[in-house]
This record gives sequence, C-alpha cells and structure tokens, in this order.
Amino acid sequence: MNQSRSVVITGANGFVGKNVGKFLSKNGFHVIGLVRKGREKSIDFGRVISSETLSENNLVSKIKGSSALLHFIGQGRQTIDSDYENVNVSLTNNVIKLCKKAKIDKIIYISGLGVDRSTTLGYFISKYKAEQEIIHSGLDYTIFRASYIIGKDDPLSKNIRRQIKKGKVVIPGSGNYHFQPIFIVDVAKVMLKSIMENSFSNKILDLAGPQTVSYNTFVREFIGGKKTEIRKVDFESVYHDALHNKGSFGIDDLSIMIGDYVGNHRKLASLAQMKFTKYGKVLKSRSLS
Repeated sequence: MNQSRSVVITGANGFVGKNVGKFLSKNGFHVIGLVRKGREKSIDFGRVISSETLSENNLVSKIKGSSALLHFIGQGRQTIDSDYENVNVSLTNNVIKLCKKAKIDKIIYISGLGVDRSTTLGYFISKYKAEQEIIHSGLDYTIFRASYIIGKDDPLSKNIRRQIKKGKVVIPGSGNYHFQPIFIVDVAKVMLKSIMENSFSNKILDLAGPQTVSYNTFVREFIGGKKTEIRKVDFESVYHDALHNKGSFGIDDLSIMIGDYVGNHRKLASLAQMKFTKYGKVLKSRSLS
C-alpha cells in the first residue's frame, strides 16, 4: 500500500465522512474509516476499523504512516452520557496522540462557523478548545470553520423534510438570520486539496458557500411548489421546547441559527482555485426538497 495515498477518517459513517470518504476513494486514495463499534457496516468504502475512544494502541499499526487524518467527529447536542468536553475536546486530544504515535503529520478538522475566542456558547467553546489543541500540537493542520453543509441526506435537509411530511415547517423567530450553505461535493474537493497542497498548511478557513441566504428564503425555496404550511413561531416557545428535548431543534442549533454567522468565502475560493456550487442548483439537481 502506498501510505502517501492513504488517509484516515474519524466519524467515517457520518454525512460528511461518508461523502468525503467515497470521493477520496474514487480519486485514488486508500481510505481507512474509524467508526464506533457496531457501525462498521454503515459505510461502503476502503477499510473500516471500529474504535470507541481513538486511543487504543492496536490502531497505530493499522494507520501508521498515512498522509493525513481527517477528524470529522463532533457533538452538536449534549447529553448526560456525551457532553461537549468529552467529544469535542478529549476525543480531539486522543486523535492528536494517535497521529503522533502513527507518524501521521497532517490533521484536518471541521470546526464551526462562528467559533472564536470571545464566544460564550458551550458548543463553540468546546470547538475553540479543540482548535487550540490542534494548533499547539506541532502537527501540520487545516481547520475548517463550517457553515451548513448540504447534499443528499444532510442533517438540515432531513430536518426540513421531516417537517414537510408532517405538513408544517416551523421557522423559529423572524427567520431573517443568515447562513452560507456549501455543497458536500465542493467540501470533498476542498478536503482533497487540503491533503495535497501546501497552501492549506497551518490555516484556519471558513468552509462557507458562495451565497448568503436567510433561513426564510432557504425554506421557501426548499419547499418549492409543495403545499406545506410555513409557520413562524415565537422564538421563546421554540427554545422552551428545545430545553425539554421537544420539537425539531436543539438549544445550540437555535443559538447557531440566530447567531447570523457569515464567513469569508472569497478567501476559501481564492486558495482552492475552484468554482463553488450555488445552493439553488443543489436544491434542484440533487432533489433535496
């Protein structure tokens, strides 16, 4: 096996991991997916290794000398058994240690758009801490602060589709907050470039699409001509449901939405030297709605 064309993906059975893994596999990479025990059959590319904590010593020999590790595991909601500190920070520390033991020099990490030192949001705090662990690890890194990544069966689209099936789509508050959806195929292309090109070394980049759109507009275009009620609901009411684990949104989902986070797409496009797909084309060509 040519280890220079071998990559390791944590969270390989997630939406991003599956799609990026398939893309890299089709483009000549040997992909090693690290997934939780019992989830090995959920992906259909490369080699799959089950692991709970990413700290087992037996992993080292199986991934040694790979060209990069793509760390896609992230926690978007907290529970008693799985909180942000454990998943987003401690697990990232395990990944860094694993890279060093396996002599993998490059780590690529997906953080969140809006993460910075001044944040007070628990999810973003944990992502910022994870970023800092990577930055100070001594490894070559590329950190992507991602907006909503869209494509077939992405979490945002699945959420809206579930609501459409019930006959009503809820928009928390005004719906005038913005985001920059980015197509998963474009994300996969950027990941390939970040593995191969030195220009991505030791960079923090906004992984954001070419257009800024309000949630109102995105939902309307997603629904298209379907006869589905769109109901704006008082934000306090939606937040109350989230506190009690009801409704379609989590507490931090809502905080991120109304944060109105907009990134620097031009910097990403300039570095990647590629044309990015507009979200409207994704909605039509990939039948997300």
